[in-house]
Amino acid sequence: MPSRALKNVTSEDLKEKARLIRRETVRLTDICGSGHYGSSFSMAELVAALYYQFMHVRPDDPKWDDRDRFLLGKGHAAIGLYPVLADLGFFPQNWLDSYTRLHSPLGDHPDVKKVPGADFSSGSIGHNLSVSVGMALGLKRKGSPGRVICMMGDGEQTEGQIWEAAISGAHWDLSNLIGIVDINGAGSDGDPQATMATEPLVDKWRAFGWDVIVLEDGHDLEQVQDALNRALNGPGDKPRCVLAYTVAGKGVSFMEGTWQWHLGFLGPKDLERAYAEIEAGDIG
Repeated sequence: MPSRALKNVTSEDLKEKARLIRRETVRLTDICGSGHYGSSFSMAELVAALYYQFMHVRPDDPKWDDRDRFLLGKGHAAIGLYPVLADLGFFPQNWLDSYTRLHSPLGDHPDVKKVPGADFSSGSIGHNLSVSVGMALGLKRKGSPGRVICMMGDGEQTEGQIWEAAISGAHWDLSNLIGIVDINGAGSDGDPQATMATEPLVDKWRAFGWDVIVLEDGHDLEQVQDALNRALNGPGDKPRCVLAYTVAGKGVSFMEGTWQWHLGFLGPKDLERAYAEIEAGDIG
């Protein structure tokens, strides 16, 4: 398992980056008229810790061969990823102001051909883990220290391609492959478990040959940092899956835990209230 040094950041730094993700998700949704608040907010602490503490990337050289790769299987949450890429310097901040507008490189889903720092176009739900397996296998054969992180949604676990990829990752002993399942309990049709039950996910991922790390609170930064460090830098020759239990819409009280805010749009009064709660919140 390739191990790489952690960047020197504080928990307060990461809390502010998670707030950045939430603030910008609200702002960009206001630009385009509709956005995925719930799934962007639920992954905020995970994405902040990955990019600002754990992942090795070079914004001045986005295609650096030995970089860590991040693939967003739940591509509709790209609205929460773009602000991080801009903040790190992968592209100019003013690109965000054109989000989803005509000729903008920033669409609802990441486009690898248009967005510096995007490692794969999200495509259909379920495809990204398969692509991650291919990337991890290539990096392993080259002897690269690069790792591949694939973030998936809980509803995505119903896709058969996920499990074909899981078998392959274990078969090839891809210890440089990390899956993260953002289990926020909310999809466009309600609770994913009511639509198609996939629990117990711990037993399923273990049965497919992966080491499983259960992250009980995906918004507690101490727990997030510990789980990601074990996943990215721990010993062993198996791929790892972090099952991160999160809250959809975390950080804005009237959105939290409700699938109705998986996709939506805030009116002026609720917009003001959302900004205020994000700034005042002490999540993490």
